[in-house]
Parts: sequence; structure tokens; C-alpha cells
Amino acid sequence: MPLCESKNEASTLKEYQRFLTPNFKPFDPVELAKDTERIVTRLGSNGLERKYEDFYATGVYGGIATGYSVGCCLRCVFCWVSWSRDFPERFGRFCSPGEAFQGIVEAARKYRVRKARVSGAEPTLGKEHLLALLELIETSKDIDLFILETNGILFGIDEDYVRRISRFGKVHVRVSLKAGTPEAFTRKTGVRPEAFELPFQAIRHLLDHQVSFHVAAMSADPRFMTKEERWSLIERLAEVDRRLPFNLEEEVVDPYDTTLARMKAANFEVKWPLKYVYPSVRELLRRDFS
Repeated sequence: MPLCESKNEASTLKEYQRFLTPNFKPFDPVELAKDTERIVTRLGSNGLERKYEDFYATGVYGGIATGYSVGCCLRCVFCWVSWSRDFPERFGRFCSPGEAFQGIVEAARKYRVRKARVSGAEPTLGKEHLLALLELIETSKDIDLFILETNGILFGIDEDYVRRISRFGKVHVRVSLKAGTPEAFTRKTGVRPEAFELPFQAIRHLLDHQVSFHVAAMSADPRFMTKEERWSLIERLAEVDRRLPFNLEEEVVDPYDTTLARMKAANFEVKWPLKYVYPSVRELLRRDFS
């Protein structure tokens, strides 16, 4: 039986944005978020359900229980996640907030970890599902910390979302920035240049509502970010709050099979292996201010 049967869902799939190809047409990430939610969420008897592929633990963050969910509103060429990002109708099963919580807790107990997250997708898709899941996490005796990894798009347009997140004492948000200029943001993610501002607006909302967070960026890899773009990113962060660049978590691109396939499809060429990494922003700023 097909996963999507209604005319509205069929229309969504026909026009649905897949991975990037040369000469792609930039898209609105908020509209893609809505399209994706129509595919990966549904109203169930126990709240808003969300599609997940698996529940397990991984070694990042010193060991963390993970709900591997489906669906995103960006199309980053360096994305590592499975093809469920591009073809969400083909992957995963619907879980209520309670079922997702149980899957995460079972993984935490099995691998003896006390941190949790939702990964493999954009966790903020399905607002009421995530909030209900966090309610359960908040009172759990098995989970001490929930790391909410986000691209910031929905937090940028919806301050109420951030306000409601601020009620949870166990949540720490990690905002992942993809580029340092609007033009580079479009080239790397596929979205319209004006959407570049949304993650920075999300950061402002997090500051205003005193949510625990830090910022990460794909900015340590010279193959994906020029020095000029990197400094533009640093300056942009400093305009929001001068402390942010000093705590920036910087990443490099790893050659996952899905990453290589997406870059090839988009005609985005880089050389492997990585031979040079930028000095950390913190180190550079300390030199400048010393």
C-alpha cells in the first residue's frame, strides 16, 4: 500500500524538492518544511506522529541515544544522512511522541548513556511532536540532557516555538550554520538567498528567551568555505552577540557515500582527502585581541 494516497499528498510528492542538481531553482525552505511535514507527520490517537527509521546510540557527544528521524527543509550538498532526506515517503515508520520516547530510552539503557537527541533529519519539523517528546524527556529519570540539533529555519520564523522550548531545563540547542553569505547559502543548501537570515534570527530568539545553546558551522574546511566567507560568518555572528564567535563549533565535511553522491549530482567538486584545516576561530580572535 502506498504511504501517500490523497490527492494533496500526491501533488506534494510530484513537486517535492529532492537532492540538488546543476541549474537547480532556489526554493523556499519554509514551504519545503510544510511539504515535508505533510509527508513525515500525521495526527494519531496519541498525538502528532513523526516518521523514524531507527533508535540507537552513537559515540558522538561522549555517547548519546538517538532517534533517527525522517525529513529536512534544506538540501545541503555535504549532507551525510540517508536517502530518507530526499525521499521521505519511502522510509521510516510513524511513531507517537510516547513511542519515540520509549525507543530513545531503550537505546539509552542498552548502551548506558544519559544524553539523547533526534538526528538524521530536521528535528523541529512536527512542532507538537517534538514538544510532546521533550515533555517526556523532561520528567525522565533515564535522560539528563537532550541536544536539539537544528538548522534554525523554523526557530527563525516562529518565536513562540523557541519560547516553548525555553521551558525545558534538559534541552541544549545546537544551531548548525551552513554558509557565511547569502550566495553561498543558496549554492550549498539550495534555498533562496533571503533565507540566510533565518538561522541568525533563530539565534536572537534563543538569546531573548535564555535558552542554552551554541552555534556550529561547516567552516573549518577550506574546500567548502573560503577565508572571505568564513570571516563574513564570524562578523555576522558578532553582530548578533560578540561572544558567539568565541564559542563556535567548527566542522569539516566527511566523505560518506551519501555525501559523495549528493555532491556528484550537484556537480560540486572537491578534492579528497582533506589536507588542511583552518586554525580555529577562537585562536584567530585571540591573536587579533592579544
